[in-house]
Amino acid sequence: MNRIAGLMGYSALMKTAWAKASAFEFPLGKSGLRLLNDRPLNAESMPHLLNDDVTRTAHLFIRNNGLPPVDVDIAKWTLSVDGESVIRPLTLSVADLKSRFENVSLQLTLECGGNGRAEFVPSVPGNQWTLGAIGCPQWQGVRLREVLNEAGIKDDAVYLGFHSADRHLSGDESKEVISRGIPIEKAMADDAIIAWGMNGLDLSPVHGYPLRLVAAGWPGSVSGKWLTRISLRNRVHDGAKMLGKSYRVPRFPVAPGTTVADDDMMIIAAMPIKSLITAPQTDRQQVVGEPLTVRGHAWVGDDEVKIVEVSIDFGETWQVAELSSAVNPGAWQHFQTSIRFPSKGYFEVWAKASDSMGRSQPMVMPAWNPKGYLNNACHRVSVHVV
Repeated sequence: MNRIAGLMGYSALMKTAWAKASAFEFPLGKSGLRLLNDRPLNAESMPHLLNDDVTRTAHLFIRNNGLPPVDVDIAKWTLSVDGESVIRPLTLSVADLKSRFENVSLQLTLECGGNGRAEFVPSVPGNQWTLGAIGCPQWQGVRLREVLNEAGIKDDAVYLGFHSADRHLSGDESKEVISRGIPIEKAMADDAIIAWGMNGLDLSPVHGYPLRLVAAGWPGSVSGKWLTRISLRNRVHDGAKMLGKSYRVPRFPVAPGTTVADDDMMIIAAMPIKSLITAPQTDRQQVVGEPLTVRGHAWVGDDEVKIVEVSIDFGETWQVAELSSAVNPGAWQHFQTSIRFPSKGYFEVWAKASDSMGRSQPMVMPAWNPKGYLNNACHRVSVHVV
C-alpha cells in the first residue's frame, strides 16, 4: 500500500493487498491470515480480526526465520543460562520454571519490526507485511529477571542473548537461525517474560512451544521462540541477525533508496507510537447521518499512549477518542469513538496516537530505511457513505 499513490486510491490498494487473504487455510486453526511466505512460514492478520481486547491465538501473526523443531518432548526440554556475565550457570526444566518461580499472566504486545514494510517506496526486500504483524495476547510464564537473578548477574553484564531450537532452512544443523537479544535493563523489566502459555493454553508449535521469550514493546525478533538457552553477555550480543543491517535503521535520516554502510546503522530498541483501526472494516458502506463506532488499539515501546484522535476529513479536524489504560505494563490500549458523516460520498477514517513523550504518528510515511522497519504512519480505512 503506497501512500504516494494518493488518498483516493487507498481503497483499491487495500483490496489488492488482501485479495488472497482468505485463500489459505493454516494448521492449528490459523484461518483468515494472509500468507506472505510458506518456507519459512510467515503470515499476518487482518485489522478487523484484531478487534478483540485480547488477541486470539488463531489471529496472531506468524513470524519465522527457519523451521520449527520436530518431535518436541516437553519433559526433556531444558533452558540453560550461561555467558561471560553469569555467576551461577544453571539448567532448568519447564517443570522447574513453573514450580520455582512466581507464575504470571500478562497481556503483552508483540509486533514485527517490519510491520508496514509493504508501504515503503522504493520497495525494500523482506516479507511484505502490511498492517497485521501485531497482537496482544495473554501470556503465561515467569518474569525473565527472576530466572536471571537465580543465575546471578555480574556487574559487567550489559546484554542478553537468546538461543533457540529452530532449524536452518539449509538443513545445516550447525547454523543458528536467529540469536538476538536485549540490553540487560530491558531484560529486568516487568514486561519481559519467559512464556510457556498463551491465552490459557500451551504455546502453539508455530508460536514457540514449549518456551519462548516475550519482550513487550520491542521488535518481535527479540522475543525468541523455542527457547533453549539464555546468555548473559558483557558486550552487545553478536548472534545470528544481530549484525549488518538486520533489525537496524540508519543513525541519521537518509534519502529513499540510499545505500547505507553497516557502520551507519543502529540496533532497533523500543518500537514507535502506533495505532490500528479494527472497526469498521475498510471499504465499509455507511448510511449518511447514522452513527458509526470507530474502535481500535494503540501502543508504544516502553512508554504510554496518552491520546488517540480520529479524523474523517483527511486531517483538517480531529476528534479525541475515549482511551483506556493499559491492563499492565507492555499491553496495548483501546480507543473508541462515534462519528457521523456529513454527506454522501467517499470518506476515510484516520487514527493518530500520541505518547507520554509527546511523540505522534506521522501522517505520511516515516523516514525510509534499507530494511523497511518502523513504519508507524497513521492507519486509514475507507468508508462509502450512501
